[in-house]
Amino acid sequence: MKILHLLYESKGDYFGIGGVGIRAYEIYRHLKDRHDITLLCKKYIGAKDGEIEGLRHIFVGTESKSLMKTLLSYAYHSALFVRKFGKDFDIIIEEFSPAIPTFLHSFTQKPIVLQVQGYTGRLYFKKYNSFYALALYLMEQLRPKFYRNLIFVSPETSKKFVLRKDSYVKFISNGISSDLLKLSPSEGDYLLYLGRIDIYGKGLDILLKAFEEFYKSFPDIRLVIAGDGRDMDEFNSMLMDLPEDVRGKVELLGWVSGERKAKIISNALFVVFPSRHEVQSISTLEAMACAKAVIASDLAGFNFVTDNRAGISFKTGDAASLAHAMRNCIMSNERNEMGKRGREWVKDFTWDRIALKYEGFLEDVILSWKQKCNFMNSKKA
Repeated sequence: MKILHLLYESKGDYFGIGGVGIRAYEIYRHLKDRHDITLLCKKYIGAKDGEIEGLRHIFVGTESKSLMKTLLSYAYHSALFVRKFGKDFDIIIEEFSPAIPTFLHSFTQKPIVLQVQGYTGRLYFKKYNSFYALALYLMEQLRPKFYRNLIFVSPETSKKFVLRKDSYVKFISNGISSDLLKLSPSEGDYLLYLGRIDIYGKGLDILLKAFEEFYKSFPDIRLVIAGDGRDMDEFNSMLMDLPEDVRGKVELLGWVSGERKAKIISNALFVVFPSRHEVQSISTLEAMACAKAVIASDLAGFNFVTDNRAGISFKTGDAASLAHAMRNCIMSNERNEMGKRGREWVKDFTWDRIALKYEGFLEDVILSWKQKCNFMNSKKA
């Protein structure tokens, strides 16, 4: 297959990379030897067309430190690219973001797959000004209706949307590296947050408040933050507002990957995910693969944690509830068993298996499209 994938976050991006980008790189790492893959990415300062990790990257849009400007520019220029070159590909995959109104269905007859990895809904109004929030909310509600072929990472996410009656929907979860399943877990002197530095979305303000309370009972335990993102400066300011003794127990590692990430996870006491909205966090799956107990918000996107008794939930957005869950996890004799149960459940979610499901769906979409074209041509004849 000749695949074009519109990927709005990529390796080296000034604004950071999250689950959307990580998923794409992991899946295509297993498919790049069998298919011709082009990633059409949002331009960032210093971005240059070429190969990254064996995948062709083309960057379009405007170089800017304004996220809104880069996203809107990317939407416009990626749509132009598809209008001009879309015919050269067998299939086009678009990562869904309400902030990137491409309307690709208007520009090409080639089969398009919309991949939906999140849902924000009314939380937009708590994060942005009313005008921008309303625009994002409406785009999130309306745009998926224009697409027939869709991938969701979980059934729970698809239930948030109203889709076409003839939609062809596939649920393909996120995954983990099989190498994580081989690690022998141990316990250091820290609890871990692993993910993007997005203060509101990832609930990092809640985490700091909870850790300050947790510290009163367990002053020898550190909080390690592994990740980066556009909110890093603001997050550093929040750290400076903590009491000096608490601040001294917080360590920022920045972005981690590969063996270093695996080691950091496997040596943690447990891993915390205080998100205000989440679908199926790759970092959470990775923590479970490393046999670590997980503390997560009581969101539907984290149901797999509590359903498999792999961790403890707390009330979303409630620092006191999170601090209580953290204390319970430290004192629990079940912590190691939680980790074992999580690893047992997640072992079937390796990226090689995910890639095969993804590949099969794309092939089915192309076959269906060709059959439809042949039928239409026969009617004309």
